[in-house]
Amino acid sequence: MGDPATPPASELAAMAIIDGASLKHPFSDRVPVRSIVCRPDGGAGLAGNRVRAGGWVKTGREQGKGSFAFLEVNDGSCPANLQVIVDAGVEDLSTLVQTGTCVSVEGVLKVPPEGTKQKIELRVERVLHVGPTDPAKYPIPKTKLSLEFLRDHIHLRPRTNTISAVARIRNALAFATHSFFQEHGFLYVHTPIVTTSDCEGAGEMFQVTTLINEAEKLDKELIENPPPTEADIEAARLTVMQKGEVVAQLKAAKATRDDISAAVAGLKIAKEDLSRLEERAKLKPGIPKKDGKIDYAQDFFSRQAFLTVSGQLQVETYACAVTSVYTFGPTFRAEHSHTSRHLAEFWMVEPEIAFADLQDDMNCAEAYVKYMCQWLLDKCLDDMELMAKLYDKGCIDRLRMVSSTPFERISYTEAVRLLEEAVRGGKEFEKNVEWGIDLASEHERYLTEEIFKKPVIVYNYPKGIKAFYMRLNDDSKTVAAMDILVPKVGELIGGSQREERYEVIQQRIVEMGLPLEPYDWYLDLRRYGTVKHCGFGLGFERMILFATGIDNIRDVIPFPRYPGRADL
Repeated sequence: MGDPATPPASELAAMAIIDGASLKHPFSDRVPVRSIVCRPDGGAGLAGNRVRAGGWVKTGREQGKGSFAFLEVNDGSCPANLQVIVDAGVEDLSTLVQTGTCVSVEGVLKVPPEGTKQKIELRVERVLHVGPTDPAKYPIPKTKLSLEFLRDHIHLRPRTNTISAVARIRNALAFATHSFFQEHGFLYVHTPIVTTSDCEGAGEMFQVTTLINEAEKLDKELIENPPPTEADIEAARLTVMQKGEVVAQLKAAKATRDDISAAVAGLKIAKEDLSRLEERAKLKPGIPKKDGKIDYAQDFFSRQAFLTVSGQLQVETYACAVTSVYTFGPTFRAEHSHTSRHLAEFWMVEPEIAFADLQDDMNCAEAYVKYMCQWLLDKCLDDMELMAKLYDKGCIDRLRMVSSTPFERISYTEAVRLLEEAVRGGKEFEKNVEWGIDLASEHERYLTEEIFKKPVIVYNYPKGIKAFYMRLNDDSKTVAAMDILVPKVGELIGGSQREERYEVIQQRIVEMGLPLEPYDWYLDLRRYGTVKHCGFGLGFERMILFATGIDNIRDVIPFPRYPGRADL
């Protein structure tokens, strides 16, 4: 047996002095800050190593009457900074200490004096690069800035602690998403961004068209080069007629072959000129119309096209062939909403499973949410600790609770009954509670935060408030739909067993007032080899809101798009 005081071999390995070269980024000559300060010993075991590090100065201050400077440098690899010490003899300190300055430095890692919070610091011997910043103009100073202010500086906000941490959390959740579905045998399918189907039937879609650009180009061209007049066309017709007569006369006179060929060539050119003039005369300024309506047959795709609101319908085609699939990509909604929960462009995770019903759907969705929560606890705890410090003290406990607690499952009817009981007990909601309503966020959060104090899955919703593709239950009043409700955000996931019966789904499309023709391909999945299947959609930004405790969805996506704003 070994000495009981000896640390485990893994810990010894992590704390051993490592050759500085082995810490380097694989595609750069620098050592990421994370490789230094995020070790179990805080980097102390690396003392004596010569390294190159780079990043942006968070704070800087001159000390010892200007003889040296302390810099807090961050490269975005982790929330922690690397303390860097530069002597005045190495570089001009006045430039280095400005917040926002980019530096690349080389030196030796040393253990700082006792009593300091840092476990390691970099003593600089050479400054390899300085990207200076004018402190009078730099819009991201070291003072505390509101997230709302940062939205006006979208290109610089990743340099802040919050936005860089959110970026790493978002990255971790995306990695977790792919890991979960790949581990469970799902195929990743890229669904189209340009679509001709409205999955939600809501009509709030961004249209994709080249008609406006083409009309503007034509209008400009017609001004610069006006269309031919009727007199121009008559003159061209006369020329064709005259040249035709010349050809006829030459043939009648039995002229030489060369003379006749030359006359025929002239006639051909005249006819082509006339044809061009007649075509050009048909050009009209503005967007092309037919029978008083926009003629989409003239558009790029020869029909109306939109930015997708969901990849679900398209990914179902693969579920009905390769059984377990998912899509993960941007979706769009032209909804004029300025709330903290809405974006015009957002990301959705949408799995579909063949040979599976609503129960399977709920099981998969619950497992996926738990997996993501545990992933953040395992891989992103330092960033989550920053979120707990700055925004939501309970965010880490919430992740732990969700990852380890079975979700409550109740029917919509039972949910309404519980909410009505709460109202009778004195609880006031802005929106009245009655069977048939689409539960509002206040209702969802009351169920999950107050009644059950954990995630809740509500299933079997009234058919009137759900989409046409959800499977009609035997009571003919409800559909096999489910929503996962979580603390902080309310609905996180919406899903259902899909309607696999051809006649039933055809009738549902008609009932919803939707045209059948655009969904004919979707009906083919039921005509030919239909199979029971299910799926759900998770709003990716809502998952980040839930995880971080940040209040506004515009702060958890790199480049938020909402009414009036589409910066960069």
